[in-house]
Amino acid sequence: MQARPIVDVIIPAYNEAESVPLVIADLPDWVREVIVANNNSTDETPLAAERAGATVVHETRQGYGSACLKGMAYVAGKETPPDIIVFVDADYSDHPEELPDLISPILEQGVDMVIGSRALGSKEAGSMMPAQIFGNWLATSLMKWIYGVSYTDLGPFRAIRYDKLLELGMRDKDYGWTVEMQIKAAKNKFNFAEVPVSYRKRIGESKVSGTVKGTVMAGYKIITTIFKYI
Repeated sequence: MQARPIVDVIIPAYNEAESVPLVIADLPDWVREVIVANNNSTDETPLAAERAGATVVHETRQGYGSACLKGMAYVAGKETPPDIIVFVDADYSDHPEELPDLISPILEQGVDMVIGSRALGSKEAGSMMPAQIFGNWLATSLMKWIYGVSYTDLGPFRAIRYDKLLELGMRDKDYGWTVEMQIKAAKNKFNFAEVPVSYRKRIGESKVSGTVKGTVMAGYKIITTIFKYI
């Protein structure tokens, strides 16, 4: 892989007009393209993303995985594929400027996938709800027990070699997206690493942990996805 890889960033976004420009602005300027997958937003998210310099693609089916898959479909149409795909949330809870640290194990150690671990990094007080912390612990514990793989987080800020991403055949259209990727990577015996990342309170209200319904639905989907691939 060349010294400066071709990196494309996919940002799934639903009603994040206030935060998505900040995410885009904090990404390194050598990123080839930032793709915002607008997930049926009812605010000015698409316009805000375009003004910030991103390419916007539209996915009307509501769902985190659906938005990520739409972004991947756009990348698949490029004449020159990227070396690395980075996923990051649109709510500005992650620190996009940490992208060079995130992809470093791919470049320097030859790993296939890197998870940005909030458990290993520094978290602003109140940035993760107790249900999120418990859910991450339970999910990673189950994956270690069932699949023999040690993760500390299901963090949304992650990087993966593009050819390896295609090998995974990602399908989940909802909350199971992150855990599907990690389980399939383990089953395919990919080399992976975790790096500590910083985490802060998101801008706006969470669509998942901010509601009882969202928390329950996400938890159910994550647990069922873990058992799905046994």
